[in-house]
Amino acid sequence: MAPAATAVSPAAPTHEMANLSVGSSGAPKGTAKRDALCAAELDVQALWEREKAFECDPADRREKFIVTFPYPYSNGHLHLGHAFSLTKAVFRAQFERNRGKNSLFPFAFHCTGMPIQAAANKLKSEIELYGTPPQFPEEDPDVRAKMEADIAAAAKAKADKAAASGAKAKGGKTKLVQKTGTGIVRQWNILKRMVPEEEIPQFADPVHWLMYFPPIGVEHMKRFGSGVDWRRAFITTSVNGYYDAFIRWQFNVLREKGKVLFGKRNNVYSIVDGQVCADHDRSEGEGVGPQEYVLIKLKVLAPTHGQERHGKMEKLLKKVEEEGKKGVFLVPATLRPETMYGQTNCFVLPTGEYGAYYVDATDEVFIMSARSARGLSCQAYDAANDVYFTKEFGKITQLEAFSGDELLGLPLSAPNATYEKVYTLPLLTISMGKGTGVVTSVPSDAPDDHVALKALKDKPDFAAKYGITPDMVDPFEVVPIISIEGYGDASAVFMCEKLGITSFNDKAKLAQAKDETYLKGFTSGVMTYGPHAGKKVSDAKPLIKDEMIAAGQAHLYFEPESRVVSRTNDECVVASTDQWYLAYGEESWCSAVKDHVLDGEKFNAYDTASLEKYDATLDWLKEWACTRQFGLGTFLPWDTQWVIESLSDSTIYMAYYTIAHYLQGENNLNGDESKSPANIKVEDLTDGVFNYIYRKGFPQPEGSGVPSETLTKMRDEFRYWYPMDLRVSAKDLIPNHLTMALYNHAAIWDDEPELWPRGYYTNGHIMVDAQKMSKSKGNFLMMLETINNYSADATRFACADAGDTLDDANFERGTANAAIISLTNEAAWIKEILTETDNSTLRTGDEMNFMDKVLQNETNRLVKATEDCFEAMQFREGLQKGWFEMMIAKNQYKSWCQDGGIAIHEGVVRKWAESLIILICPICPHWSETLWRDLGKEGLAVRAPWPVAGEEDKLLTRQAKFLRDSLKSFRTAAGKAKKGWKTATLLVADDYPQWKIDALLWMQSQYDGASGSFPETFMKDLKGWATGNAGGKKQVKLTMQFVSFVKREVDDVGEMGMDIRCPFDQTAILNESLAYIKSQLDLKELSVGRVDDPELAVPERTSQNVSPGKPVLWMR
Repeated sequence: MAPAATAVSPAAPTHEMANLSVGSSGAPKGTAKRDALCAAELDVQALWEREKAFECDPADRREKFIVTFPYPYSNGHLHLGHAFSLTKAVFRAQFERNRGKNSLFPFAFHCTGMPIQAAANKLKSEIELYGTPPQFPEEDPDVRAKMEADIAAAAKAKADKAAASGAKAKGGKTKLVQKTGTGIVRQWNILKRMVPEEEIPQFADPVHWLMYFPPIGVEHMKRFGSGVDWRRAFITTSVNGYYDAFIRWQFNVLREKGKVLFGKRNNVYSIVDGQVCADHDRSEGEGVGPQEYVLIKLKVLAPTHGQERHGKMEKLLKKVEEEGKKGVFLVPATLRPETMYGQTNCFVLPTGEYGAYYVDATDEVFIMSARSARGLSCQAYDAANDVYFTKEFGKITQLEAFSGDELLGLPLSAPNATYEKVYTLPLLTISMGKGTGVVTSVPSDAPDDHVALKALKDKPDFAAKYGITPDMVDPFEVVPIISIEGYGDASAVFMCEKLGITSFNDKAKLAQAKDETYLKGFTSGVMTYGPHAGKKVSDAKPLIKDEMIAAGQAHLYFEPESRVVSRTNDECVVASTDQWYLAYGEESWCSAVKDHVLDGEKFNAYDTASLEKYDATLDWLKEWACTRQFGLGTFLPWDTQWVIESLSDSTIYMAYYTIAHYLQGENNLNGDESKSPANIKVEDLTDGVFNYIYRKGFPQPEGSGVPSETLTKMRDEFRYWYPMDLRVSAKDLIPNHLTMALYNHAAIWDDEPELWPRGYYTNGHIMVDAQKMSKSKGNFLMMLETINNYSADATRFACADAGDTLDDANFERGTANAAIISLTNEAAWIKEILTETDNSTLRTGDEMNFMDKVLQNETNRLVKATEDCFEAMQFREGLQKGWFEMMIAKNQYKSWCQDGGIAIHEGVVRKWAESLIILICPICPHWSETLWRDLGKEGLAVRAPWPVAGEEDKLLTRQAKFLRDSLKSFRTAAGKAKKGWKTATLLVADDYPQWKIDALLWMQSQYDGASGSFPETFMKDLKGWATGNAGGKKQVKLTMQFVSFVKREVDDVGEMGMDIRCPFDQTAILNESLAYIKSQLDLKELSVGRVDDPELAVPERTSQNVSPGKPVLWMR
């Protein structure tokens, strides 16, 4: 977790107004309104504390709603990314609370795994090496200058090396300026941003992190107004005995059900840490898994071209022969062993660094990169017999070092190749960070290989530059081995010609060609060469792979799909290790989970893209290493040399929330037994106790230290709250935590699928002002810092406005600033009208004018629309309806009354204001609570019922839109009026011209009233009808434009949008609103007239623009 920008110690008061200083990150310049909001928020939060506003118990048996959020990792302060995702849960919980449900939002803090342990170890090492406080070498100007010079020299050497090979050099950093400003990440400096410096040495003890950061997290969450039942909060790991017992029980049940198994498995692994490195143990590469390759063994033959650069290889070959070893092999890693029949050569990177490594298991020497050799040394040659490639795990003997240039031109014997001998050639695009740095070449089916070989053939000077002679390339022609319909028997050649690829610099086209040929080759290719000719590639591939391995021509090799770095800064490999693992992917288990997720009646993913991601994850997520040999956490109950890793102890803890307040209670995150509300001891939490509470059909354990009545209450409470209604998370947890939680619920409660999660909502990440959060850009915002700069409600407002999809959202600091002003001004107006104004100046009673009815109707419409948005987790759209459109409706009403000299109706405005307060309560609860009290309402706004909305009068909605749209068009016309024009008339028409009537009648004939829609072919049918009935191209165009406009009206208001005559009295509305319109247009004289009134003599160029519902301002 990134360091906070605001330093807070456990003893420091986190919500004093003194902390509300304005920072440089876009905070408002004038702070009076912000400070007033913050002060009111603190008062409201104190009120909620006194009233226990968010504590939820099942006593009243109301309909329940439980929403949870992945507990954040407690190695620092919460930042805006946490806050943004968090709001989705907070908003929904409060919305359901206002709907009258017993809405529970619990929270906890995750401490399991390597991050805290690694950080504590790093700090301890820094203190031991550099003292307290440490004097880091880079702080000495002379040392710093030398370090910068060394970095500059290394960057220059790298660029020179790349230039020598003909590759494009990338810019290298030559300054010690990175994340921390020093270029070297020091744990001491990270902590100095979050805690007082004199306290930092205590963090060398990992347990101190658990005592320090979670309580601060609670305070920051409270300051955000998160609405949490804090009685249920806890931390993880064995430090908390209660949670520790729960996790031990969970794993005992998983083992009982055959879900936890033991054996050798290939997993992403840190050699430095000495254990598997799962997602939460990584600083880079989350979600990356092992990738299986096949190492193809190309035997190095005695060089025959007399090139001096082959001297080292000749010596190595001689030494290997003398020692009786089985040979030297270049070992490219391939995903396509079935294509080896088409080998024409082998590629290396001329500037690459390679080694000759002795492989004990085969008594052979492999030429490969150091990185891949390191990985190979951790993998099993024969897993069944526990034989590894090297005698010592993680170590491999290097016999010689080679540059890529020293390997060029070597003759090789390639298994399965049609050519008896092939050569090593240069390829400048090889990445030494993937595979072995050696690439076998099959130009018939690999576009890159075809282009590279062709370049060497067509450009003798290029070949000669690397010492490649004609006999090494010219005799080697493309060997057709796979036939693909539409692509021929050399798909790479076909695609390169089709796309016009002539150089390996055509990277985008090459990527397209590669993707297409590989996909088509596997799915529809047929082998045309070798013993499996006639078989589909997809069938032949595993057979050929197994045959080559059995013949000693190839071996399996694994590495991470992409770069993975552990929290200890170790680049990870894939290792075959003895491991306890969860059998994810097991057919019946996976099938049960998939059936649940894909059933819309049982599970709501809120987004089809998210649902597709769950489906895909269930297809690929397989056996998962669930334990580590060190780090914080819970020990595996039956094998205590192992610690349960951080993703595996966080899958069903939502069930623990349901009883945590009996075990731990408030202000007892670490599970101090002396504070247990029910006086329960950890030792009494046996598997029998948990089985009774959580599983069907288990009796109360005899002789339990937990009273029978308490056990029954805990069991009943679990049954009340489960299943979990909603879990909210960022999208990056779909491939791991969220899917694993589904798996584990399905295992623990396999006989009660009704207890499995009912819904998951996932969102994208957060940007700030359309840029990725970054300390270097000055836009990395901590949660408390943002609250202090803008207030909690304005921050929440901007989070709601940021977006709701899987795409990255955008938190705009300008929006937060604007929210401060908007919230302040609206509260002031509401209080002025409803609490400070003399009632005699307001209208009351049942008599209502047109605009009274409009505001009342708009309030009803927007209450329902906001409810629909919030229920669908569309908070941005809900904010649009429940705040912005409510403001538009009120502002129009206010102007209409003021401009017409008409008093505001007290009952109408009060209904609007009280509705607004609750509509915005899920997003800005402090503002709502303050105003609720100011209006003299009883109880708490956070417990107030959702506004009762009458049925929307769609005709009245259309009338309001008529006035709004008309005024907009009048303004445009008035702006174009010539100077001196004083006479103005609003022209109305009751009837359409005949061509529009014909179009409307045709539309009515196409409309399906039952479904409320037009047919899918409507626009296509319209063109045909208009062409045959309208006459003339111009009239056809006008008809289609008119119908398209009316269709949008119908989508909005329903069938009445196609009425032949205007369904309401336009003249009456305009006349009643005349004073308002005159004021808005700044006109002294204005009248309403019919367009066909002969006394007005309206010119045709004006009259043709007037139609029912579309009046025109005629000025002259």
